[in-house]
Amino acid sequence: MNKILAVAIGADHGGYGLKEELIPWIKSQGYQLTDMGAHVYNSNDDYPDFAISVARAVSSGKADRGIIICGSGVGACVAANKVIGVRAAICHDTYSAHQGVEHDNMNVLCLGARVIGVEVAKEIVNAFLEARFSAAERHQRRLDKVLSLEKSFRQ
Repeated sequence: MNKILAVAIGADHGGYGLKEELIPWIKSQGYQLTDMGAHVYNSNDDYPDFAISVARAVSSGKADRGIIICGSGVGACVAANKVIGVRAAICHDTYSAHQGVEHDNMNVLCLGARVIGVEVAKEIVNAFLEARFSAAERHQRRLDKVLSLEKSFRQ
């Protein structure tokens, strides 16, 4: 199994503080991290700007996985899933974080900074980054259906 090396991370004002706490920790785990912003706290910024930057990095292959943080995780997740090739999910527990990758080939993790704290976030990020898609027949069959559905909506 290939080790995930390149990770893109982004956050709006609601997730800025948690992102800033996670960055040095993720780097210390040996990952190449690209910070897609926000680079300064701005209470008037918009989550779609950062979610789309992270999602595009993953979709294009510039990043193996992405992490997006906003207040609840919901807005970031909705925006990221608009990008072809992105399978983003909100996870506030370790089971969902690794199972989403193992069964559904999730490639973007969305976190709510107003929902979880930094230590729980570290555990969730670790579960997400260490997990690998199982490629079991049933999981691949289901993923193929999702990919086919996505392809049918391409313009």
